Amino acid sequence: MKTRSLPFRLILVAVFGFLYLPIAVLVLLSFNEAGLPTAWSGFSLKWYASLAENKDILGAAWNTLVVGVFATVISTVLGTMLAIGIESRRRKSASLEALIFAPMVIPDIVLAVALLTFFSRLDITLGLHTIVISHVIFDLAFVSSIVRARLKHFDYSIVEASRDLGASPWTTFWRITFPVLAPAIIAGALLAFTLSVDEFIIAFFTAGAGRGSITLPIQIYSMIRFGVTPEINALATIVMGVSALALILSQWLNKEQMQ
Repeated sequence: MKTRSLPFRLILVAVFGFLYLPIAVLVLLSFNEAGLPTAWSGFSLKWYASLAENKDILGAAWNTLVVGVFATVISTVLGTMLAIGIESRRRKSASLEALIFAPMVIPDIVLAVALLTFFSRLDITLGLHTIVISHVIFDLAFVSSIVRARLKHFDYSIVEASRDLGASPWTTFWRITFPVLAPAIIAGALLAFTLSVDEFIIAFFTAGAGRGSITLPIQIYSMIRFGVTPEINALATIVMGVSALALILSQWLNKEQMQ
């Protein structure tokens, strides 16, 4: 049995190495003392200190945080409402399911062009607000899918019991439904925040002109056009670290609520 599993383990190691070795090299080089991004000359944190003094990067980080928070809050509220509304329907519709999950499967570039055309048709000035709206459309389906997974195992008899005892629909939701769905809602919110922080293509198309709507992914893209530096490696490492932490928390909460 061990002999048979050896090729599988080798393939698994090779696949994970192919996926994560470049990321590990990037993280390692972010601590490189030399100005060259590929030649190691010693350990140093000066590139992280340099980020703290770069006004363009700090401004982009603030824009990313604003977009991420607003997009997360709005998409979490709407996604939760959508999940409850869909799961409360007795008759399921395949066309409705396809419509809900469309933003998850449509290529980002197609969705970005469609959103840009939509904003242009309505003569809406591009900026952080259009990025937030675009990210809400993108994140909503993910939040809804996570909350719906929790609702698949929800015991609706406790809701009926609450109503039989005289509780209003609002009281029933906050005291019965919401506590049960809370882990899934938080997991969906963390995933939405991760997707919003990492997303580049949609933000690039809907950002508009000026520094006021530049997010971190767009800032990184504008920096690497002039060459990769350890400062870019440090910035990419921080973005990946925040995204990985949020994603791990999301998966952990999603696993807990499924048990």
